[in-house]
Amino acid sequence: MSNELVDSKKKSASEAFVNSFGGYPIGYGVGIIILPLSTGWIQEDPYMANIAITGVYATVSFVRSYFLRRIFEKYGIDDNFIRLAKRGVLKLSGAMR
Repeated sequence: MSNELVDSKKKSASEAFVNSFGGYPIGYGVGIIILPLSTGWIQEDPYMANIAITGVYATVSFVRSYFLRRIFEKYGIDDNFIRLAKRGVLKLSGAMR
C-alpha cells in the first residue's frame, strides 16, 4: 500500500478534533430548531419522537462528517489544527484589508 493512500496520524487526529468539537455548535443549533418543534410530539408519542430526533441528529452528523472529510481530502490538509487555524486567520485578515 502506498503512503499516498494512508492518512497520517496528524491528519486523522486533526480531522477527528475538528469533527468532534465542530459538532457541538452544529448540534446546539439543530437542538434549538428541533426540540421546540417536537415538544408536543414528545408528550404524545415519546418513542417515535425519540427515533425521529435521533434520526435528525444522526443525519446531520453524517453530513457534517462527510463534508469535513471531503474538505480535508480536497485541500490535502495534513497539518495539525493549530496550523490550520493560523492559516485561516491569516487568510481572513489579509482578505479584510
